[in-house]
Order: sequence, then structure tokens, then C-alpha cells
Amino acid sequence: MTDTTILTNEQIIHKTRRIAYQILESNSQETEVVLAGISGNGYVFAARLKNVLETISDIQVVLCEVRMNKKNPLDKIETSIKAIEYQNKSIILVDDVLSSGTTLIYGVKHFLEVPLKRFKTAVLLNRNHKKFPVKADFKGLSLSTSIKEHIQVKFSETSAIAFLS
Repeated sequence: MTDTTILTNEQIIHKTRRIAYQILESNSQETEVVLAGISGNGYVFAARLKNVLETISDIQVVLCEVRMNKKNPLDKIETSIKAIEYQNKSIILVDDVLSSGTTLIYGVKHFLEVPLKRFKTAVLLNRNHKKFPVKADFKGLSLSTSIKEHIQVKFSETSAIAFLS
């Protein structure tokens, strides 16, 4: 089986921009939002969203890395900023692909340990194979794939591509 391109670099740029506008619209009354990117590609995608948000608005964007063991999500989850820094703020938990929902649901659980003003999720690609009742509030593309198919996003400094294998 060969890899099939799902999103080209140009399409990823467009979808990132669209999601950034949706985040801005959802947080139009806020002066600050926290983009909490799940370590790895989620964090890279959050950083790209931050760059776009800073060019289209005056909203202050705080970037936070969420470090978790995706193989064992019950392990301790850590963030690059202290809980007091996101308490009573609007948070968007960001990942590249929403597959089973495991990573997002445990990420959500971590943030719900402190009072928040608003909590949303954003993903570049949304698969429809969830084990948990979690959804992406902002998504670039939704796909119905077979269980055996795997979606991968590759980010580099200047480009990105998403493909199905």
C-alpha cells in the first residue's frame, strides 16, 4: 500500500489560518488565550496557530506545551507553564490528529483540575474512530478511514504534509 497525500503544505496553511480565525471569533471578548499543544506535532501545530493569531489580532497568545505519555496517558501530565498561569483563562488544547480520543480526553482531564474560563479543542485532522466522547471544536479536515489506516502529519521548518498510509 502506498501513501496518499491528504493535505498539501498549502492546504495545511489554509486550514491553520481558518482555525485561527475560528479561535479568534470564539474568543472575541478575551484579551488572552492559552494554546496548549500536546508535545510533538500538537505543539508544532499550536505554535503555527499562535503565529497566525498574532498576525490577525491583538489578542495575547500564550503557548503551552503539554507533555504526556501517549502510550500510558494515566502517567503524570506536565505543562510548560504553571497551573496558576492558565487558571480562569480561555484554553484551547491542540493536537495534530484526533484518532481514538485518548490523548485529548486525558489532556482535558488534566486541565479540568483548575478553574477555567473556557475550554475548547483544536485538531488539524479528525478521524472518526473515537473510543471516548471527545470532539474537536475546531478542525481542519474530518476523515472517515478504516481502523488499519494511519494518518501522519510531518512538519518541517518551512512546510508540512499530511498523508494516509
